[in-house]
Amino acid sequence: MKYSNKKVLVCGMGKSGVSAAKLLLRHGAFVMLTDTKNSPDIDANLLKSDRISTYFGKNPDDIVSEFDMIVISPGISVYSPFVDIARKVGVPVVGEIEIASMVCKAPIIGITGTNGKTTTVSMVGDIMRNFANSSCVVGNIGVPFCDEAESIDSNAFALAEISSFQLETISKFRPKISAVLNMTEDHLNRHITMENYIAAKERIFENQQSSDFCVLNYDNEITRGMAAKTKAQVIFFSKEPMKSGIFVKNDAICIEWGDYGDEIIKCADLPILGTHSIENAMAAAAIAAAADVPIDIISNSLKAFKAVEHRQEFVRELRGVRFYNDSKATNVDSAIIGIAAMSRPTILIGGGQGKGQEFDGLISVFKSKVKSFIIIGEATQQLVDACQAQGFTGYQAATDMQDAIEIAISQAERGDCILLSPACASMDMFDSFEHRGKVFKDIVNKLQ
Repeated sequence: MKYSNKKVLVCGMGKSGVSAAKLLLRHGAFVMLTDTKNSPDIDANLLKSDRISTYFGKNPDDIVSEFDMIVISPGISVYSPFVDIARKVGVPVVGEIEIASMVCKAPIIGITGTNGKTTTVSMVGDIMRNFANSSCVVGNIGVPFCDEAESIDSNAFALAEISSFQLETISKFRPKISAVLNMTEDHLNRHITMENYIAAKERIFENQQSSDFCVLNYDNEITRGMAAKTKAQVIFFSKEPMKSGIFVKNDAICIEWGDYGDEIIKCADLPILGTHSIENAMAAAAIAAAADVPIDIISNSLKAFKAVEHRQEFVRELRGVRFYNDSKATNVDSAIIGIAAMSRPTILIGGGQGKGQEFDGLISVFKSKVKSFIIIGEATQQLVDACQAQGFTGYQAATDMQDAIEIAISQAERGDCILLSPACASMDMFDSFEHRGKVFKDIVNKLQ
């Protein structure tokens, strides 16, 4: 789509909205910025343009029909009244990912799934930078795609972590390589049903063709079934040996696909915790193989990989107690993975803002791993109820992160670990999961 002289309404002045507005301005659009806040925090230089106008402090229900296109931020529901009005009058509603992909000349690698996205994207980012130095990691991992879309070399790769919220607002977005890592319950407060959530994730490959590639987890029943729904060439990964794909055999990650047929890396040589890390590494290897990366680059990159911040991140050891920050675990399944990665008796700090999920599955894994559970946030009563239903009595509510850490320390013994793995969103007490993890680390690092 040509953006020159188009009238575009950009809704939501977070990072992605501001980034989209700047890109549209560079391409000659007339942009109106809107946000429900009366005075959103925006770069003052952006407001100086004579092609920028604002509509702050209210929803844009009455003005959407005046525009050629509407761009909404991922935090804005596609069920919002103004979105429904726009669609009824024929105004296209898209997201920042769609805008960026239309101007990006580099092939796109798009990665989604319930858990493991950030780690897998980071792994692939390391591999691709070692293969094509100018490759760039963008998307839900922290850097808006629109910030980098025009500058990525056509011979490199644009590697994007993409959430279900972002996929709800694509139209022509077509990655050269897509990946759906796994599917478990998450974001049901937004998507309402699991079927809606799955449908949103499946959009990542809806525009792909037979010349494209789609990486899927064979061990997850839902993602395995997606193979029948995509036109792209499917590459499976699995913890069990396979005739074709990426798999584990003799405690090593191996590949049998196309011209590839070799061992990639011993599982013991992966420098990060947990069996889930093997899955992430297999997915990363499959994506890299689809991009024709030599095996030695894949292997060496995985061996050198360092853990992602806020994902089972070792913080420090104090008096024989290790502290781990797993703030990125914003759903039950991800927290279970974090708990499973711990090799010591664990005091768990969890809770926050619920996302429409049940917590019984989380509490059920405590018996063999978790000696104590310190609970914070809006979901406290729901988590207490789940503990009682599962017969787990070692729980205690805390007022905030400082209080939770102090309680955990009072209960810890030499040889234990204290793990922040919330199983909940962060927005009840923090700006983001990154902010939550930073607060945890700051408190822990100040301990005497």
